[in-house]
Amino acid sequence: MHSELEALRWAMENMFQHSTCQSFGTDCKDFIAMINEFHAWPSFATELERIETLQICFPDFSITYVPRARNRFQIF
Repeated sequence: MHSELEALRWAMENMFQHSTCQSFGTDCKDFIAMINEFHAWPSFATELERIETLQICFPDFSITYVPRARNRFQIF
């Protein structure tokens, strides 16, 4: 979970600098629960505080579940 939080933090920081993207996806339902219920996961408090701070920069922030089978790169 620590690496998932680090990846989200990195993505949010980069999207904030380069894009208006405010929607993020993950294939881990527990991760979504963690993001939605910060205080229920005290062992991740430090990482979650940073995510919570970054969410302020994204007024319409959302994180959704994307099943691994649908998680693929598409070229347009």
